[in-house]
Amino acid sequence: MAIKYRIDVLAALKAAGYSTYKLRKDKIMSESTIQKFRDGEIVNTDNLSLVCELLNCQPGDILEYYDADRQQEQGSSETD
Repeated sequence: MAIKYRIDVLAALKAAGYSTYKLRKDKIMSESTIQKFRDGEIVNTDNLSLVCELLNCQPGDILEYYDADRQQEQGSSETD
């Protein structure tokens, strides 16, 4: 089981007027959190809440669940 981003969070923030420079300069978000978004790593719930507030959206608009085990099984059966 796994969680992944449905959207490019940093691109969505930039479209909403929050460049990575502004996020750091105004101390809205730390560099380590910004880097986690770049790397596709899941952030903590406080940072997720902040993104939802900035984008005026719900967590489900940003994240989605997928069954990694099931996708691996399907991928390996296609190559067999």
